[in-house]
Order: sequence, then structure tokens, then C-alpha cells
Amino acid sequence: MNLITNMEPFLSKLKDKRIILASSSPRRQELLRGLEVEFEVNVNPVDETLPTDLPVEYAAAYLSKLKAENYPDMLAENEILITADTVVILKNQILGKPNSEHEAFDMIKKLSGTTHRVMTAVTMRGYKKSVTLEDETKVTFRFLDEEEIWHYVRKYKPFDKAGAYGIQEWIGFIGVSSIEGSYFTVMGFPQHLVYEQLKKW
Repeated sequence: MNLITNMEPFLSKLKDKRIILASSSPRRQELLRGLEVEFEVNVNPVDETLPTDLPVEYAAAYLSKLKAENYPDMLAENEILITADTVVILKNQILGKPNSEHEAFDMIKKLSGTTHRVMTAVTMRGYKKSVTLEDETKVTFRFLDEEEIWHYVRKYKPFDKAGAYGIQEWIGFIGVSSIEGSYFTVMGFPQHLVYEQLKKW
């Protein structure tokens, strides 16, 4: 007996929704696509300068909300806007996106042989409500030698990545010794939280 009669995606109830991902990150686009959700990309750049008195733990949520609030178009009743931001925190200091090879090298050198925190926040905004989801993962790097760091920086050019690294790339394969939490949060999109929220939407 064939018990499978309907192979629609679990989130098929969202087929009447227009989901807008306001992120140019190919990683976030890939991970949202992995939830079997149809969406479009519409990016609105914002000034990501953080208030000087903002605790580092609130940075990802602040930027995620800022991106959602500054979206220029009015949302219709059937639309859901998704924004996200990721920060890397080492010893109460945020390591942002590097502006040069030397800055990227210095960031990874600081992470070498240490445990740091990665916080990702996702804001989902609709016509009448807005929800911000947050998740944190601890990542430990083994000690990396300078040749390994320079190889990664020069070949993979991680200038669009917080903390100057992508865990899904070569440096993650050879350098990350352990993680505590969600791998996908480190990639920049905690799918499990987004999925649960979309089920409620």
C-alpha cells in the first residue's frame, strides 16, 4: 500500500505568501532555499554603524531589525520580509568584515587557538507584526600557522564574512576543532528557528 499521497513541501501553506529575502548573501539564499521556500531577493543597503554604547550581545539583533525597519517598500498583507545579520565576538569584541588581506589575516590570527561566539539574528516582518529570532554558537579553532591563514585569505578572499572566515570553506575544514550550537547559525542563517516561525505565520 502506498501511504504517500501528497508530496507537497511542509511549508506549502505559504504558497500564497510573497517572501522577500533582503540579503545578498549567497549562503543565506542557499539555506532559505533548503527549506523548500520560494522567495525573491531584494536588497536595501543600510548604514551598519553600531551605537557606541550597544552591548555586543545585542549587535546582531540591532542590525537585523535596522535592515527590516529601513526596507523602503510598504509590505502588503501577503508579504513576509526576512532580514538577517551575523556577528563574531571574541573576548567581548566584535570582529566585523575585513577591508584588506592584512586585516583578514589579523582577525583569523586572533581566532586561532581560541573559542569565540557567533550570533545570528533573523527578523521576519509582515503587514502587522515583526519577530526577531536570535541564536548563538560557540566555535573553537585549533592553532593555525601563518602559512595556513595566508593561504585561506589569499585564495578565498573572505572580505564579505564576519570574522574573516566561512566555516563551510577550507579554513573551517582544517581549522575548526569543535562547535557548540548550530552549524547553520555560524553560516549566517539559523534555519531551524526560521522554519518554526514560518509554520506559525
